[in-house]
Amino acid sequence: MSAAAAGPRVARFRDVALAVAWRSVHNFLSNPAFLVPAIVFPLFFFVAFAGGLSSISGVPGFDFPSGYTAFQFVFVLLQSAAFGGVFTGFAMARDFEIGFANRYLLAAGDRRGIIGGYALAALTRALITWTILTAIALAAGMEVGGNGVDVFGLFGLAVLTNLAATLWAAGVAMRVRSIQGGPLMQFPVFLTLFLTPVYVPLGLLSGWIHAVASVNPVTALLEAGRGFIAGEPAVIALAFAIAFALPILFAFWARGGLKRAEAAG
Repeated sequence: MSAAAAGPRVARFRDVALAVAWRSVHNFLSNPAFLVPAIVFPLFFFVAFAGGLSSISGVPGFDFPSGYTAFQFVFVLLQSAAFGGVFTGFAMARDFEIGFANRYLLAAGDRRGIIGGYALAALTRALITWTILTAIALAAGMEVGGNGVDVFGLFGLAVLTNLAATLWAAGVAMRVRSIQGGPLMQFPVFLTLFLTPVYVPLGLLSGWIHAVASVNPVTALLEAGRGFIAGEPAVIALAFAIAFALPILFAFWARGGLKRAEAAG
């Protein structure tokens, strides 16, 4: 397919990113098959964890000041941030399967804007989910001990988590260029998230799960987020160092995937 057949060539990064993001967000909002799972899955986990497991807050040593609902809200927030990025990678892989991503490659002057556009779409999707999730959590009586700065820090971690997951998934999608790459996008993210102190604080874990969670970088994000919502910030420097390092690392991964896609034509 020639560039002319693909449409007018768009040169600037911003224009390419906005064009890709607009189409991706439009497809997301107009298709219940994409929209409903993105909203229902986080709410399901929140209800299952915060509601169904709330008795865990009574175990000796569990002293989280804002209660179990807030404790689990932070995990579900970061989980939805990461999975929002992964699901955007699914959309990218689907675009390659139907040939639309190849049109992007032909029409874009600055092809890095393609990655930027999907990242912007992933963040937009996540913001919609977070708005609904937060409203339901507050309606359910979630206690927020932190101030506005703390809440900003919590959602800042979520934004960076979303970006890192999107770049990871984009790197896979542009290498595999098929929805069959979905498990490779999803499983490492799922495994990393659930090898953290999901149900109880790190100090109450034991055995191999404590050892793994202690060195899992996502644990620092989770503990910092829980500190923010409780108004007792902890490991902030470490958490944000990791939160900024992961998108930078996966940006190189995504850029390598883009080169593979370019070479494959």
